[in-house]
Amino acid sequence: MQNNVLILDFGSQYTQLIARRVRELNIYCEIHPYNKIPEDISQFKAVILSGSPFSVRGEQAPHPDLSKIRKKVPLLAVCYGAQYLAHFNGGKVEASEIREYGRANLSVIKAEEALFENIAENSQVWMSHSDTIKELPENGVRLASTSDVLNAAYRIEGEETFAIQFHPEVYHSTDGKQLLENFLVNIAKVEQEWTPEAFVEMTVADLQEQIKDDKVVLGLSGGVDSTVAAVLLHRAIGKNLYCIFVNNGLLRKDEFESVLDQYKHMGLNVKGVDASARFLDALAGISDPEGKRKAIGKTFIDVFDDEAHRIQDVKYLAQGTIYPDVIESISVNGPSATIKSHHNVGGLPDYMKLKVVEPLRMLFKDEVRRVGAELEIDKELLGRHPFPGPGLAIRILGDITAEKVRVIQEVDAIFINGLREWGLYDKVWQAGAILLPVNSVGVMGDERTYEKVVALRAVESTDGMTADWVNLPYDFLQKTSNTIINRVKGVNRVVYDISSKPPATIEWE
Repeated sequence: MQNNVLILDFGSQYTQLIARRVRELNIYCEIHPYNKIPEDISQFKAVILSGSPFSVRGEQAPHPDLSKIRKKVPLLAVCYGAQYLAHFNGGKVEASEIREYGRANLSVIKAEEALFENIAENSQVWMSHSDTIKELPENGVRLASTSDVLNAAYRIEGEETFAIQFHPEVYHSTDGKQLLENFLVNIAKVEQEWTPEAFVEMTVADLQEQIKDDKVVLGLSGGVDSTVAAVLLHRAIGKNLYCIFVNNGLLRKDEFESVLDQYKHMGLNVKGVDASARFLDALAGISDPEGKRKAIGKTFIDVFDDEAHRIQDVKYLAQGTIYPDVIESISVNGPSATIKSHHNVGGLPDYMKLKVVEPLRMLFKDEVRRVGAELEIDKELLGRHPFPGPGLAIRILGDITAEKVRVIQEVDAIFINGLREWGLYDKVWQAGAILLPVNSVGVMGDERTYEKVVALRAVESTDGMTADWVNLPYDFLQKTSNTIINRVKGVNRVVYDISSKPPATIEWE
């Protein structure tokens, strides 16, 4: 990949948003932990330092060696990064008298500065820090201020190093995308070549070079990610791709049959494998969310291993892993803590002889959909809501039983079909139902009931890194609740989840 941008992650929850904004400029970027800087910096045309929950004045402050970056590659330091450059290079960082958090406006911008081209004074920015830069580093030149922050932005004379104390990546910084474009395109001269067409062309060529005439087995889920991965691989290696769609017993109602039917029309070589009993046995008695994920992941691997042995000379296992899966599954001392593990991230056990190929590993969800459109995959399939790899297992809080699966499948079907009937499905990024591990007192007819509670969840998002709950019509929620309680035996109460991500996650487990 040419014209890479390197983002060094100091643990900010906004780091992934920086990557998203860079990708929106049709520029490829990668996130690496601050303490794992790539050896070869020559492959990068620009570097961005992220924010951090740490203080540069603290003993635990991330402290990387930037000697092979400074004065060699254009550098933009955001928030903690800006304070880091000041604190360790002759400047002074102190605790703010008041915590500087929220909206602010650039009251002063130094004229004719490339970083602020096409950005006017009074532009709104988003602050999020408890320290502030009192004195600039050696050779520092102030570029912008707000009413409360004197050194809101600066550059270092004699090098292409820029620093800002606000976050350009968040929506509340109204000219944040313009600032990133000024830095990456105008200053660092990065070419805007990251397009779906270019990705398809490059990836197909790379897959052909990597796989050659070997055979690949791919686990299809029916979702967008695995489908796009399958079509990419099919374009690259044709008949040497063998697709397996596993019924893990945790799919949506009737999904196994409907997905197999859907793939018949796509020219893919797909085999359906019903392993539902095997998965339910593996999950018996397990209540811990991570335990369930690990049990499902191991069983997936075992099923694929069994099926792969039925294909002569297969060498690769393909997966639809995407970038948020990778980011959320990586944890180092400092950067973002692991939120949850993913069953399709982290490689294969030693006993399995297959090598992994992940053609979508560096894409965000919306990028996957754009690549799918470039591959001319049906719009309805590309518009399908994301569905978790572990399936309904993480939407059943507590242990898994066949009866609980039946209940949540029925509830989910009523909810999703209702969204379609009311014309709401395409206005929602992801929706589903959660079976809670509590019973609720109710009355049906003249009898007291003591049955399960289900929560409905619907969110809007671009890539799943952040999400807001959807304000569904009350009439729809009322009808859906009545239908569920009347039709699904074992449920007597329905609630609606109005939590956003962050602080909540989209799934409950």
